[in-house]
Amino acid sequence: VQLQAFGGGTVQPGGSLRLSCAVSGTIFSRYAMNWYRQAPGKKRELVATISNVRTGGTVYVDSVKGRFTISRDNAKGILYLQMNSLKPEDTAVYYCNDFLGRWEWGKGTLVTVSS
Repeated sequence: VQLQAFGGGTVQPGGSLRLSCAVSGTIFSRYAMNWYRQAPGKKRELVATISNVRTGGTVYVDSVKGRFTISRDNAKGILYLQMNSLKPEDTAVYYCNDFLGRWEWGKGTLVTVSS
């Protein structure tokens, strides 16, 4: 399985970004998926989860609730993370993986929130 995250960049506080993660080598629709992030000097943390069922239930870490939205396109094999009202503390490398984190981690995509 290959995971390729992209869409990161540098934005000012209050700005928005949309991250994408292309998943190949597996039947994407079978798996609940997570977005994770790792800030400099910190451990990787779980940010958001989306289920693999049709209803696509979602869960978010408290720090991003109301600002981030996780979604998926099963036909394309792509996971998304819409990030609004970004804060400097959202600065991190963002990764995707399945619910159990069982696949080899990709390089992630860097998000920098700075004025």
